[in-house]
Formats: sequence, C-alpha cells, structure tokens
Amino acid sequence: MLQMTVRPTPFLARSMPFRFFFFFFVLSVARSSGGGEAKSERTLAIIKPDGLFGNHTDAVKKIILESGFRILKEKIVQLDQESAASFYAEHSARSFFHSLVQYMTSGPVLVMVLEKDDAVSSWRTLIGPTDASKAKITHPQSIRAMCGTDAEKNCVHGSDSPQSAQREISFFFDSMPSAGVQAIEHDEL
Repeated sequence: MLQMTVRPTPFLARSMPFRFFFFFFVLSVARSSGGGEAKSERTLAIIKPDGLFGNHTDAVKKIILESGFRILKEKIVQLDQESAASFYAEHSARSFFHSLVQYMTSGPVLVMVLEKDDAVSSWRTLIGPTDASKAKITHPQSIRAMCGTDAEKNCVHGSDSPQSAQREISFFFDSMPSAGVQAIEHDEL
C-alpha cells in the first residue's frame, strides 16, 4: 500500500493551480496503486518490413510514446520461413498464409514490448483495421492508415488478446535467439 504525506506551504495550499495539481496527482497515484479499474498489461508490437523500409519507425515510436505506452524492450530481427510460419501458425489454413510468411521474411522487423493500462486493446485501437486501404477511410488517424498499403502490407502487428500477447512476447524475447530468428545488431553512432 502506498502512503504519502504532503505538507504544502500556506501560500501553496491557497493557490488554485496547486489544489488542482494536488488533486490530479492524488488521483493518478491512487489509480496506479490499484485504485482504478484499468489494469496495466503488456502487448507485442511489430513494425513490419514495409514500416522499416518506408522509414516509418520514428513516427510510429513517437505515436506509441505520445499515447502513453512505455517501450519496455525492443530489437530488430530477421525472421526465416520456419520462424515466421511458427509465429503465424494460427493462420496456417488461411489462403493468405504463404504470402504472409514470405512478406514477413522479406526484411527485418522491429519487435517491441509495450506496457500501458489495457495495452492490448489500446494498441489495437491505435493501429486501426487490418486492411490499411480501408483504415485510410474509416480510421484515417490510425498507424495503418498512415503507413500501410493493404491488408498484408499494413505496417504493424498487434497482439489480439492478453493471452496472445504473452505467447508472442515469449516467442521473441524469452526463446531468442533461436535458429530461425536472427537478432540484428546495430552500432550507435
């Protein structure tokens, strides 16, 4: 349990801006210490090859941070056919599966662990509909509308449930590097 004692000076106690700030601060502390209904959770975000090749990485990360997410971990990886097929195994019976695997192995991807209250649904809302061409019409402020082109080349991935998020985060961060996923090191200049 979080305990806090604040003793404002008489001048600050009478100051209306201080009262507002103090009230807001106490509500924020109460919410983050379990007083609110929102639950902090983690989700996996991927900037796909078209996002990296199209130089959208900085813009996407800026949107992530401005939307209140924390980026806990990130790395650039190159998937091979087997690892991409394993990651997207739930879609293996779908007609687009082989094209998706080919696309996800066409270049490096940036994988990130994001954290925020209700991270999974917040990230899914922020990225918009799967089909980027439809997102441009129905959700023009979404990330997919900004940098995607169609249902396959839609720039970003987001976990669809807390259970999927846990599995996907583990895939990239607990078991790596594996034979089919190569972390790409880069020098900071």
